[in-house]
Amino acid sequence: MEVKLAFPQDRPPLSIISAAKVAGVPLTIDPTLGSGIHGVNTILRYIARAASVSSFCGQDAIQAAHVDQWLEYAPLILSGSEFEAACSFLDGYLASRTFLVGYGLSIADIVVWSNLTGTGQRWESLRKSKKYQSLVRWFNSVAADYADTLDEVTSAYVGKRGIGKSPAPSLKEKMPGLKENTSGHQIDLPGAKVGEVCVRFAPEPSGYLHIGHAKAALLNKYFAERYNGRLIVRFDDTNPSKESNEFVENVLKDIETLGVRYDVVTYTSDYFPKLMEMAESLIKQGKAYVDDTPKEQMRSERMDGVESKCRNNTVEENLSLWNEMVNGTKRGIQCCVCGKLDMQDPNKSLRDPVYYRCNPDPHHRVGSKYKVYPTYDFACPFVDALEGVTHALRSSEYHDRNAQYYRVLQDMGQRRVEIYEFSRLNMVYTVLSKRKLLWFVQNKKVEDWTDARFPTVQGIVRRGLKIEALIQFILEQGASKNLNLMEWDKLWTINKKIVDPVCGRHTAVLKDKHVLLTLTNGPEEPFVRILPRHKKYEGAGKKATTFANKIWLEYADASVISVGEEVTLMDWGNAIIREIKTDNGTITQLVGELHLDGSVKMTKLKLTWLSDIEDLVSLSLVDFDYLINKKKLEEDENFLDNHNPCTRREALALGDPNMWNVKHGEVIQLERKGYYRCDVPFVRSSKPIVLFSIPDGRQKSTSIVSGA
Repeated sequence: MEVKLAFPQDRPPLSIISAAKVAGVPLTIDPTLGSGIHGVNTILRYIARAASVSSFCGQDAIQAAHVDQWLEYAPLILSGSEFEAACSFLDGYLASRTFLVGYGLSIADIVVWSNLTGTGQRWESLRKSKKYQSLVRWFNSVAADYADTLDEVTSAYVGKRGIGKSPAPSLKEKMPGLKENTSGHQIDLPGAKVGEVCVRFAPEPSGYLHIGHAKAALLNKYFAERYNGRLIVRFDDTNPSKESNEFVENVLKDIETLGVRYDVVTYTSDYFPKLMEMAESLIKQGKAYVDDTPKEQMRSERMDGVESKCRNNTVEENLSLWNEMVNGTKRGIQCCVCGKLDMQDPNKSLRDPVYYRCNPDPHHRVGSKYKVYPTYDFACPFVDALEGVTHALRSSEYHDRNAQYYRVLQDMGQRRVEIYEFSRLNMVYTVLSKRKLLWFVQNKKVEDWTDARFPTVQGIVRRGLKIEALIQFILEQGASKNLNLMEWDKLWTINKKIVDPVCGRHTAVLKDKHVLLTLTNGPEEPFVRILPRHKKYEGAGKKATTFANKIWLEYADASVISVGEEVTLMDWGNAIIREIKTDNGTITQLVGELHLDGSVKMTKLKLTWLSDIEDLVSLSLVDFDYLINKKKLEEDENFLDNHNPCTRREALALGDPNMWNVKHGEVIQLERKGYYRCDVPFVRSSKPIVLFSIPDGRQKSTSIVSGA
């Protein structure tokens, strides 16, 4: 079917003309004003659906949605004031991508390409510079692949000054939304083949998963899905002194919360017999030895490159001591097994690392069966190779140990496993060390591992973070190797954009800081209206609001009102304050009258309020601050010296009666106060509903209570 297109001669829709040409969609161009198909994006979507190019509107529903977002975004490029910012954003977005959406050309590529071309000399100047190399690479690639078609269009419609400008949404409005929903980073694994990739997520069961672990888990998930491969969850349970079944169960719970689907769960302890056989084999081959050097002396010798006195023990002596270790004898527990690598290597991780240690503590899975346990450095490469892992994702903090990983595999005679590095996720005012987090738990500075001040998955979810926000935040960073100290505000900003459009609105006033306003012409008897819980989202449901002649206001609001001032009572109308009663300078009561014909546009103060009725609900509003009072702790700093002593504050409040129905875990907005997650729902009148304050990304601290 051939479509006729009409447009003003001075503003030809280059994106439509180019897209139709590339897609092979017949289009008759009639550059005169008249009737026809209206709306640039409407026509573009028609072309995408009718195209002969299979990927033109995306390969699936998600990609189709991403294409639609790019169509909404593309007009920014033609907006002079936003052009540079749009180019900068596109350059960053295309740094690790060949196409804007998925793995093939889509109409999004043609539209963005056309709009860049449509700016004429302005784009050509940038194109010749080295300012936006990723964007230029992509632009040149599209131009080369469709040279004849695109040259024909641009020569016909584009001059040095471009094709003119079209109305465009603001960059502030469009860029964040686009970034949020197009965050899948198309990054290659070295030597990866579709259907043959196997990755593993290997947490130690010595604590709950925190936000740093979440990054590792989600990146493993991403690569397994991208290459249609396998994902193994393996518990690195080699230190019985720190591990427990509680941690295993909660790590699995956290993995499920993150939406990570895996193929199998394994444990390093499943391979203890084979690991012991390998250790003994290396001893027999002279590639490992048993060392009884005291721990501090061993550390000092390693730093100085001094060989241990035990390094040249005979195989027989080493096997004898290994036997003592296996049996957990008094002599055995003084020893450890070391790899015989190179004590003079500049990379200290290759200076005879420890492979096995004695530990008399019972293991959470195998009890007291073993007295010796492998180190991570020994067990990890061996089990990776044994389980068929093709790519081991490790944070860049292990970079210096990569050579050790490969050397251990080589000495064991195992196949090579490729290491892929990504940067560790570090957050401001936050410790992620499980040892340090355990200190807070053991010393009762927090409730437990799920405390809302903790960076654990369960902690931040309890605080009010939606898991979609966490996933989006992490995937936006991709597998970058750059070390970054991330702001919590960025994460909470993403979260706000998820909860704000759907969460119900309620009203509350502080219990010890509220003032009664008597409306002299108010209703003689209270009456109820059914209002939406969210004016723009029907799915939030309804709420019953009571209107009466005596209402409660926040004291902070009452203190800024003047006699004779007209104010707006939200969801009701205007009122004029006629009298302010005080006692020793403290406001005790306001008297006013309704003026419902007044214009809400003319008032300075828009006030929340609650009718003075018996059904008001008791609330406990809980706010939190960071556990650490320094933005970034240096390696030599003791976190205890920077421990924040006051990190939780509670304020009692009264809430509207509809809050009886707020469920555990539900996120709501208290009008003019902020977002809250229900930690304890209504049980009985003598117990308040407990609401946790959720940061919205606008404040510098997570705390909004002064002095917290």
